[in-house]
Amino acid sequence: MKAHRRLLAVVFTAAIIAGCTENLSANRPYILSTATTGGTYYPVGVALATISKAQLYETHSVSLSAISSAGSMENVKLLRDNQAQFAILQGIFAPWALNGEGPISKPQTWLRSICALWWNADHFVLMNDLVRTGTIADIDALDGERFVIGARNSGAEKTGDHILRSLGIPYDERTTLAYMGYGATANAIQDGTIVGMNVPGGPPLTAITRAFAMSGEDITMLSFTDEQLAQVNSRYPLWSRYIIPANTYPNQPEDVHTIALSNILAVRDDIPDEHVYLVTKAIFENLAALQEIHKATRDVSLENALNGLGAPLHPGAARYYREQGIEIPAELLSQ
Repeated sequence: MKAHRRLLAVVFTAAIIAGCTENLSANRPYILSTATTGGTYYPVGVALATISKAQLYETHSVSLSAISSAGSMENVKLLRDNQAQFAILQGIFAPWALNGEGPISKPQTWLRSICALWWNADHFVLMNDLVRTGTIADIDALDGERFVIGARNSGAEKTGDHILRSLGIPYDERTTLAYMGYGATANAIQDGTIVGMNVPGGPPLTAITRAFAMSGEDITMLSFTDEQLAQVNSRYPLWSRYIIPANTYPNQPEDVHTIALSNILAVRDDIPDEHVYLVTKAIFENLAALQEIHKATRDVSLENALNGLGAPLHPGAARYYREQGIEIPAELLSQ
């Protein structure tokens, strides 16, 4: 009898603890993984978290909490391990993760999209004395010079690798590669210790502004032809034409015809449809507030919401777009 009572007490206590844990879990914010605090991902993530809490927490107990990370590669891992439930990714990482391609070895079939955010414009820069055509093809003519493709395992390195290999440019054979973050890269080209660099991001980028302010008369931002854009899009058609207007950067008198890839908001497929619907709705019904918090989000709009998505939409996001009368392409519908 005593043993029976003890068992009942244990079960009762466990039930109370489980109930408390469930309630705590229900009120805990979802984690939104971004990137380093010095870039654009983190402040935009904080902006999204601020809006979600203001709009949804009191009424629906739904909110996001932004954390910093090493960027897209780590964000895929954090989502996989459920250490984050939402994340900002460079667009190409979505199909890479979904299919187990590029730098991601195993398919991550749980990945879903919510929306496109802002554009990452490709800034490939080269010293003037090495410029022949003024296009990305000039990288193919380098002869052992030191070139920065990005920091190791960064989104810049992985997308730069994809672009150059899509164009048939064996950049790792043509150059002596250096791996640096954006600030160090800007310093290196000013010091003359490198001849070129790959720095993707939303214009105006601080690193490119610094480089052109100090060395603008000696460097050129390379353009992409329509044929080169088509080659980059041969496997995944996610890049678009992007024009960096003249005078965006110091000593930049003419438009630069480059290409750009969307950053996207991604989510795990096991997050409840209602919660993803509410987050999607909060974003698009508070664009003015979002854009006031961070100017990079000026590209976010319903018209652009489905641009450059490389993974199917989460059903909760799809529901919101249908309510807005947006036609969803078949390839973005979850199977």
